[in-house]
Amino acid sequence: MGRLDAIVAAWRENVLTALRTIRAQKLRSFLTCLGIIIGVATVIVMVSLVQGFNRSFIAQFQNFGATLVQFQRLDDRFGGGGPLPEAQRLRPVLTLADAEAIREYAPAIAYVSPERWVTTNVEVRYRGNRTNNASVGGVTHYYPEANNHFVSHGRFFTAGEELHSAPVAAIGTGIVEALFPHVDPLGREIEINGRPFRVIGVMEKKGGLFDSGADQQIEIPVGIFDRIWPDVKRTYGCVIATVPKKPEWVNLAIEEGTQILRERRGLSFSQPNNFAVRTPERTIRTFRQITGGVSAAMLVIAGISLIIGGVGVMNIMLMNVTQRTREIGVRRALGARRADIRQQFVTEAITLALVGGATGVLVGVGLSHLVGALSPFTTSISLWAVAAGFGVSGLVGFFFGTYPAYRAAKLDPIEALRYE
Repeated sequence: MGRLDAIVAAWRENVLTALRTIRAQKLRSFLTCLGIIIGVATVIVMVSLVQGFNRSFIAQFQNFGATLVQFQRLDDRFGGGGPLPEAQRLRPVLTLADAEAIREYAPAIAYVSPERWVTTNVEVRYRGNRTNNASVGGVTHYYPEANNHFVSHGRFFTAGEELHSAPVAAIGTGIVEALFPHVDPLGREIEINGRPFRVIGVMEKKGGLFDSGADQQIEIPVGIFDRIWPDVKRTYGCVIATVPKKPEWVNLAIEEGTQILRERRGLSFSQPNNFAVRTPERTIRTFRQITGGVSAAMLVIAGISLIIGGVGVMNIMLMNVTQRTREIGVRRALGARRADIRQQFVTEAITLALVGGATGVLVGVGLSHLVGALSPFTTSISLWAVAAGFGVSGLVGFFFGTYPAYRAAKLDPIEALRYE
C-alpha cells in the first residue's frame, strides 16, 4: 500500500501543479486549449444535430406507415444535387392506368393510391387570410388508407365525388392554423389558385421537420386537379402509394408491383427498372448514409482542430520545460528519477488537455441546446459523444505531452542546476 499511496500522492500533486499553472496563466492556457475546445465542441454539436435530425426524419417517415411502398418515376435525391442523370430524365412517367393495373393484378396489395402533387406557385385563400406554403395533391379516395393519413375532423371525399371531380378538399392542420385560426373550417369555401373548394375534412396532425410537411397539404380529387394543373399529368405523372395486405408482405408487394410495371413498360429481363421504389426503410437507410458522410466530414474537421490543439499543448509544455529547468535539476538532485519527471510533465499535459476537453464539452452542450431552441432542427445530446470528446482530449494530451516529458527527463541534473 505504501507504494500505491506514493503513486497516488505524486499524481495528485502533479495535477494540482498543472491546475495552478493554468490558473496563473489563464490567457496562455486558453489559447493553448482553443483547438481542443473547438474540436470537442464540434464533435458534440455535430453528433447531437445528426442524431436529432435522424430521429425526426425517421419519425416523420414512419408516421406514414412502416409498410408504405411507393412507386415513382425518379430516385430520391436529398438536397437536389444538380441536373438529373440522363437515364432518369428519359424515364416515362407513371400513370393512373399503371396504378389501376397494380390494383387489379397485385393480390398482395390492399390499397393503391395514385397521387399528383404541386408544391410551388400555390396560393390558398380564405377571405382575408392566405398561405403560399401549401402543397396540393390530386388523389383518389384510397389516399388515407394507402398513406396511413386519416381525417381527424369531418370526412374524406367519396368515390362518387372523385368520379365527378367535385370541388371538395381535405386540409392539413397547418392550413387550418393559417386560414382558420378562430373558426371551424368544415363547410367553409377556400380558393386554391382562384378556384373555389369546399372544406369537408381536416387531416390528422403528422408534424414534420419543416413547414412543408404533411400538415401543409391539401388533398383534392385528381380529376379537378388535372383541370387546374394540366401540365403536371404530362411532366410529373403520378406517384403510386401502396400498402400490402399484411405487414410481412412488403417484399412481396414490391415484387408484384415491380413486375407489373416492368411488363407494362416492355422491359426485358436484362434491362434495369426505369422507375424507382421507395419504402420508409430504404429512404431512412439512404438518409443515414448521407448524414453519415456529413458526420465523417465534420469529424475530420474536428480531428484537425484536436491536432492543432495538441501541437499547442506540446509547445506550452516545451516552454514549461525550459522555464522550469532549474526546478527539474533540484528535483533530480533530491532523488527524483527520470520516470518521476516524465510522469510529472505527462500528467500536466493530460490535465491541460482535459481542462480544454471539459470546456469543449460545456460549449458543445450549450450550443446544441441553443440550436435546438432557436431553429427547426431538433438536437439529441449523446452521452457517448460527450465521453468520447473528453476521452480523446485526454489522449491528445498524453500523445503530445510525451515528447516534452521525455525532453525534461533527459536533462542532465548538474547542467539543469546551473541553468539561469
